[in-house]
Amino acid sequence: MKPILYIIVPCYNEEEVLPKTAPMFLNKINQLVGEEKISDDSRVLFINDGSKDKTWEIIKGLSEEDRHFEGIAQSRNRGHQNAVLAGLMEAKDKCDITISIDCDGQDDINAMDKMVDAYVNDGCEIVYGVRSSRETDTFFKRTTAEGFYKVLNAMGAEVVFNHADYRLISSRALQEFAKFKEVNLYLRGMVPLVGFKSTSVYYERHERLAGTSHYPLKKMLALAFDGITSLSVEPIRMIMMAGFIIAILSFIGILWSIISALCGSTVAGWASMTCIICFVCGMQAVFLGVIGEYIGKIYMEVKQRPRYIISERTDGMKEE
Repeated sequence: MKPILYIIVPCYNEEEVLPKTAPMFLNKINQLVGEEKISDDSRVLFINDGSKDKTWEIIKGLSEEDRHFEGIAQSRNRGHQNAVLAGLMEAKDKCDITISIDCDGQDDINAMDKMVDAYVNDGCEIVYGVRSSRETDTFFKRTTAEGFYKVLNAMGAEVVFNHADYRLISSRALQEFAKFKEVNLYLRGMVPLVGFKSTSVYYERHERLAGTSHYPLKKMLALAFDGITSLSVEPIRMIMMAGFIIAILSFIGILWSIISALCGSTVAGWASMTCIICFVCGMQAVFLGVIGEYIGKIYMEVKQRPRYIISERTDGMKEE
């Protein structure tokens, strides 16, 4: 029996690029159906993440034109990760496999063929889309992105190098993933925790087809920090070790001061004392900041607020 595929596409202010990429997604569905790799009941599911432009109107128009298009709208903007999660959770009981992909056309849509083949032929429940190179990135973005993946792995977080959110996940894996109740989402680090048989498909990333990126440096840094603090407690351990080292050095300094005083060789050292005080106070501020970040995440988790709220659905989603 041919698997039902749902292509999950998060959208935020994509009125410029959506008319160009939506036909690409539909053509891919039709191609895979024609090759008898997937069922004709497969769909493209758009998730409107509180867009302020005409994105939702475009999605509704697409769903009226072709039954393969469906859409849901979040009640407000909740961020890319929550939008992807909303799509996955909405689709998990209606399909056999999902493939999440951004709306901008940068990810190679033809990599889906290999993803589906890996599921059908090799029994892989999760297939990661991995960039084969970062030649289209600026030197700064390429260096920081690759460095971030290395830091995450060094801290014990299980992430796939150069993988973002372009991936195939089976319904079986999604049923287990639904048991993860984190509010602070970093999907590319959470999905590997599910387990099951997995593999990677490599592809070249293209330039954005239209519009501008909605992931500026500020959002990228916020996502990176969420990834580190959501997946690893290594920073807390590093703070503890640094605290021990500073405590040992301070103890040695105290002994040295006492011995110097007993020997009568003490000299007033205002500058050195000021430097030491500033250093210790600065380190304490950094340590408290990192600990505070973890406490803040605990605070958000215990509230158990909904991670997404659907305010509207296209007719196809209402019927189901």
